Amino acid sequence: MKDFLILVLLSATGPLYSPGLIVENVSNEKKKAQDDFTIPYMVYLKSTPEPCVGCLIHPQWVLTAAHCPLPIKIRLGVYQPSINNKKEQVQNYSLTMIHPDFDTNSLENDLMMIKLSKPVALNKYVGTIAIALEPISSNESCFIPTWTWNDYKNFSDPDILTWISQHPLSASDCQDVLQQEEEPKPKLNIMCVGQPLSLITKVKEVSAAPAICSGRLHGILTWAKAGYTLGNEGFFTEIYAYSRWIMKIMESY
Repeated sequence: MKDFLILVLLSATGPLYSPGLIVENVSNEKKKAQDDFTIPYMVYLKSTPEPCVGCLIHPQWVLTAAHCPLPIKIRLGVYQPSINNKKEQVQNYSLTMIHPDFDTNSLENDLMMIKLSKPVALNKYVGTIAIALEPISSNESCFIPTWTWNDYKNFSDPDILTWISQHPLSASDCQDVLQQEEEPKPKLNIMCVGQPLSLITKVKEVSAAPAICSGRLHGILTWAKAGYTLGNEGFFTEIYAYSRWIMKIMESY
């Protein structure tokens, strides 16, 4: 088991397509078959009142944010959550592990591990992503995918897969931004992405989006300003700082 975990964590699996500009819609003319258009490591955590994004980091483990509600259904191989497709895998979970130092007020240490009831079947629609083991390099671009709603209604599933590529702020610039955030907000192990924008947008994004940098999971979105997939500010819990905790959980359970 231990050897397998190390292999999974050290072998990065990137998205099936290159990170691109914001995609708010896919035209009928250019739309691929939905069964063939997925980001393999993205996991749809259906829950109430709202869903979250998870990342498959092992065939039986999902990493997400601790602020997310527990899922009532776990779907993998999903392009459009509002529509089921034949390539999807649906799972239950047997265990959840919230970081022991998670603070519900400040959202510090905002990570949760979810153990699936059984290992998923890995294929071109469902795959793992390696976690970051060290800080992000300077000038590195990150790919940030999530799902959004065209027309948000309570308890509805989102219907659009959206993403953006962004360069995170430097550590010093990020700390300057964090000092300006209203308390309580975490100040340590946070990666800042985007710029403060005065946006009026109807876009509503699913929480806990991942930040994938150089093929590894570097961040899980903890909080953000509206329209972070349009370039607004997003604040991610840095994964590398918790890599030992993540590996210990998977080895122990």
